Amino acid sequence: MPLVKPLPESDVPADLSDFFAVTLGVTPNSIRTMSHRPAIATAFTNLNRAVMENHGQLTNELKRLLGFVASRVSGCQYCQAHTALAATRFGTTDARLNDIWNFRDSEHFTAAEKAAFEFAVAAASIPNAVDDALQARLREHWSDGDIVEILGVIALFGYLNRWNDSMATTLEEAPTRSSEQHLASQGWTVGKHTD
Repeated sequence: MPLVKPLPESDVPADLSDFFAVTLGVTPNSIRTMSHRPAIATAFTNLNRAVMENHGQLTNELKRLLGFVASRVSGCQYCQAHTALAATRFGTTDARLNDIWNFRDSEHFTAAEKAAFEFAVAAASIPNAVDDALQARLREHWSDGDIVEILGVIALFGYLNRWNDSMATTLEEAPTRSSEQHLASQGWTVGKHTD
């Protein structure tokens, strides 16, 4: 059961709902909960927009997969479901989604993507596990601007992982269905994110 009941979708500003309609097809209950304090919902959505803009080599699909890896490390079932759904909406393949947690040995990811995923694992870990060797590996494949975007995604989901796990945010129907189809074989369950 959620700690704070989400507001009705009609109480969320339209520009916020419109942004999430593109990525998820639904206004997340996390945004509906943040909307109890509209400035928090607006600030978070504006940060989300800025982080998810692509100015270099990263794609919308890769950013969602990075969010998935960071959320998996943190253990947030809610965010794993959302990032997997968004990755499919942005063109990920079943093979990439099925192999994401085994990215190190997968033929479905490039060396650059594997370095970014390794960075996501280390940066999302507590204590933080980013070291000089990992930084050097990341720099082999990504520009400074790309690294800023990568860490922006990881940090954004760090906020969301804490928000949704602490709030026990109820997972919406579409991400639940998608995760049962794509993630259940990897051990995903809805966890505490039910009504």
